[in-house]
Amino acid sequence: MKFFLDTANLDELRKGADWGIVDGVTTNPSLIAKEGIPLEERIRQICAIVDGDISAEVVSTKFEEMVPEARKLAAIHKNIVVKVPLTRDGIKTTAKLSKEGIRFNVTLCFSSGQAILAAKAGATYVSPFVGRLDDIAQDGMTLISDICQIYRNYGFKTEVLAASLRSPLHVAQAALAGAHVGTLPFKVLDMLFNHPLTDKGLDQFLKDYAKAFQEVGTR
Repeated sequence: MKFFLDTANLDELRKGADWGIVDGVTTNPSLIAKEGIPLEERIRQICAIVDGDISAEVVSTKFEEMVPEARKLAAIHKNIVVKVPLTRDGIKTTAKLSKEGIRFNVTLCFSSGQAILAAKAGATYVSPFVGRLDDIAQDGMTLISDICQIYRNYGFKTEVLAASLRSPLHVAQAALAGAHVGTLPFKVLDMLFNHPLTDKGLDQFLKDYAKAFQEVGTR
């Protein structure tokens, strides 16, 4: 399972990259706006930190505008994956430009039927949202499992990018369901390290080691 950081914050990206376990980055207009830096400039900065697939999302909603915007984003860096919404215009853009070699992450997927459309259009990734489905009392993780099974049934090459993962449990469940990628906020990636028994065990190891060598020194 690949880990993508869902952020446009450079400090978070540097910390994640320093751990050596971050495979890519996903961004969206909300995350870019939060940083207050023009989209293209921030995407270039991100590409300089993380050597992996970087999702950059269009802000256009119409096919005629999405196509030139997608081409412009893809030209920023070889690692760019253009992110488009799972709408008729987004799917049409994906189907057209994927034939030109542009890679796409089709986002805001909330059903297995929508995921089939993304795969048939030639998307590199589809992004089903787990947490947002949970918010409306639907089982987001079941959707991940269903899409993975459908893709296996037909040999679709589109990878399932589990999005809106809000806890370490979500990450583990997405991995068990077969998601190819989990995209998560920095705080969730950081939380994966934590377990009270790890802290307790390390503390005991260090105390035992210090005690043994202290006793040797007093002999």
